[in-house]
Amino acid sequence: MSLRPAPAFPVTDHLDSSAALCDAVLRLRGPALAAELGRIAGDVTHSPWARYVPADTAPPSTPPPDALVQEIAYDGCHLGRFEVAGGIGGAAERRSLESLARLAAGVLHVHSLAQRSTHAYAQMEAMLQHQAQILDQIHESVITMDQHGFITSWNKGAERLFGYTSVEAVGRNILFLYDDEDATFHDPFLMQGGRLMEVRRKKKSGEVFWASLSLSPLFDADDRSTGLIAYITDITERKQAEERIHHLAYYDALTGLPNRTLLTKLVDQALTVAHRTKSHGCVLFIDLNRFKLINDALGRQAGDQLLREVAQRFRMTLREQDVVARLNGDEFAVGLFEISQHYEAGMVAQKLLAALSQPFLIDGHDLRVGAAIGISVYPQDGLDAETLLRQADIAMYRAKQGAEVDGVAFYSSDMNQGMHERMRIESGLRQALGSGQLLLHYQPKFSMEDGGIIGAEALVRWLHPERGMIPPGDFIPLAEATGLVVQVGEWVLEAVCAQAQAWKRAGMRPIRLAVNVSAREFTPTLPDRVHETLQRHGLEPEWLELEITESTLMHNIDRVIAIMDRISALGVTLSLDDFGTGYSSLSYLKRFPIDTLKIDRSFTTGIPADANDCAIASSIISISRQLSLRVIAEGVETAEQLEFLRCSGCNEVQGFLYSRPLPPAEFSRSLLELGWVVSAACSGGGE
Repeated sequence: MSLRPAPAFPVTDHLDSSAALCDAVLRLRGPALAAELGRIAGDVTHSPWARYVPADTAPPSTPPPDALVQEIAYDGCHLGRFEVAGGIGGAAERRSLESLARLAAGVLHVHSLAQRSTHAYAQMEAMLQHQAQILDQIHESVITMDQHGFITSWNKGAERLFGYTSVEAVGRNILFLYDDEDATFHDPFLMQGGRLMEVRRKKKSGEVFWASLSLSPLFDADDRSTGLIAYITDITERKQAEERIHHLAYYDALTGLPNRTLLTKLVDQALTVAHRTKSHGCVLFIDLNRFKLINDALGRQAGDQLLREVAQRFRMTLREQDVVARLNGDEFAVGLFEISQHYEAGMVAQKLLAALSQPFLIDGHDLRVGAAIGISVYPQDGLDAETLLRQADIAMYRAKQGAEVDGVAFYSSDMNQGMHERMRIESGLRQALGSGQLLLHYQPKFSMEDGGIIGAEALVRWLHPERGMIPPGDFIPLAEATGLVVQVGEWVLEAVCAQAQAWKRAGMRPIRLAVNVSAREFTPTLPDRVHETLQRHGLEPEWLELEITESTLMHNIDRVIAIMDRISALGVTLSLDDFGTGYSSLSYLKRFPIDTLKIDRSFTTGIPADANDCAIASSIISISRQLSLRVIAEGVETAEQLEFLRCSGCNEVQGFLYSRPLPPAEFSRSLLELGWVVSAACSGGGE
């Protein structure tokens, strides 16, 4: 610019010029700022021509030859320059221009910092708003708290779950969400970030619910712990489903007492303690006298009411730590522990008989029942619940001998006349393993969709040279008790693969052949054994399915899952057998790499007459659907059972309604009739 514009703000002294410069930097931008700074430079130096040139900007024109140029810099950073001309050059003007440049440098630098800080703050605020929106859109509740449990943030998911707004929640201690029974908050709790736990929490309405809680630590910029972030999900429905299944599977629906399954578990747990403390334990087997007569005469409703009252009297007679269960029909059992001498069980038995001595008033009838009680003692009569129950049952029959009189008998070795028979069977089974007496039958599995065969379960049979076909129920439990089940299992796997290889050579396409795996076999060596057997017979993994009992999975979960993962990696299908007879926590069940749940025949038998069995079967099918698993029911023998299972959504069935277990030749003929071949006709070679 060649002529200086008229001053917008007259500058009369240094103070005025400083104020004008600061005001310009604060208010103006771009060309307007450059023009005002140039004007101030001209006023300070009394120059007719002056301008301000911002840094990294080419001047609009060449300055006059006599122009004075003063750079504006702060701490080595170039911010622009002043150019003035018009006959100046005195020392006073130069000092004024230098002073103005220093002032401009400081103001421009501070303003630049302020602009960057404001921009960074705006970016941070926008990012925080973005993250807050993301958290609010998450259905899961997300809460942060400091090291003392005081809430620092609360997303929309938490508002929906608990009913409190963020204004109501932030700043309060997390304890106000706790159920009264769990209202404690300890410092160690804060250090356990990453824990996944199931807890009870309370909503604003006062409703207490089950929640899945996951904790993760929060750290500051120096990596110091500042609190926790909690992820909370309502799992009330799942917990209620678990509790329903647990109650249906472990408790007698009529009396509310534990059933045989739960009794066995509780007794075995108590025996572990008794072994450690070297104390006694006893099992009482109780069979009611005259109950069948009453039930037949007055009907099932009166009989059921009588059983409920008997159960109540037994419970009132016993101590809190004693276990009483209903086994079946009019049979009960009691587990006694924490007793110093085994003869104390005889005193308890007499108390139980005395509890039955008073008549029962049922539908206007005075009814009287007695009982026969057999007692077995730990450790001399057995070391586990099933053995003690069996010995007590034998003793009960001895107590019942003679007449319809009440009696009590302790088990003694001479009662078990079948012991020699058991030893004979055990010896014969060892011989059978090496002499070709074992053989396989195959029970077909049928699809509920089209009724076609989709697989089969391999069942071992023992053809004794003298005694003929020995039922599995006579030797399988013995094999499990003696450890021979491992050798039997190895033989079955080898025989199934050999048979499958024969069918494959004959032109049959792959079909799932299920092999039962006992708990004793389920070791880390199992996957390698399965892989080697398949390779040796040249079989694809789709020929084989392993059925694992539920109780096998409840010991050392991580080890079990690792073994199952290795089997699944081979391509071999896994099925969970006898589901419902044990208790698998659903939080574990979803971790198992299984393909199918199998409903135990003990639940199928009562369908559709028994409401308890129907409820358990329906629950298992519902769980299978939610976990995307197939479900098969075994022991289907009637059309009514089949129709109930079909309506409930069961995928597969097996049982005598469709087919008994078949020898290999008969089974292969059944497949041939269905066209289960890919090349040549299958005539059923092999055993």
